Amino acid sequence: MIGCYLIRNRADKGLLKGLIVETEAYSQEEEACHGYNKKTNANKVLFGEPGRFYIYRSYGIHHCLNIVTDKTNFASGVLIRSVFINQKESRVASGPGLLTKKFQINTKFNSLKSYNNNLLKIFNRQININNEELVQTTRIGISKAVDLKWRWYLKRSRSVSKRVKGDKIP
Repeated sequence: MIGCYLIRNRADKGLLKGLIVETEAYSQEEEACHGYNKKTNANKVLFGEPGRFYIYRSYGIHHCLNIVTDKTNFASGVLIRSVFINQKESRVASGPGLLTKKFQINTKFNSLKSYNNNLLKIFNRQININNEELVQTTRIGISKAVDLKWRWYLKRSRSVSKRVKGDKIP
């Protein structure tokens, strides 16, 4: 998903478009995933049709935007961690909470198809990115399955929420 665009149609302010520059993956096979133990009313979207938004409130503070991946009846998804918005301060959407705040995303978007609605969409990659331009590392803010390198970010982006130690801001 890195290199794809997140586009939000805000009735009051028009379109907001940002380039996805950081993601994390989750699977029911590992303990940090919301679907690890079982399917519940709160996480049932994560077990649903791939391509739907799974949005939850983290620690009761901010929302997190995820895209359901893989297959139906198997909890897996990708958390969109950071987005670069052209002509805005580079870190305005750096991190899941800042991203959802800037794009005005909340649980009302939960279960919407990411490709077929009038409010929030993900568009295919518009730029070419090769593997050398990506950094793969461990996820942030979890206490289980901490050694899995399931976070990726675009090395050249200044909008990444947290860089690997030694990776200097471009």
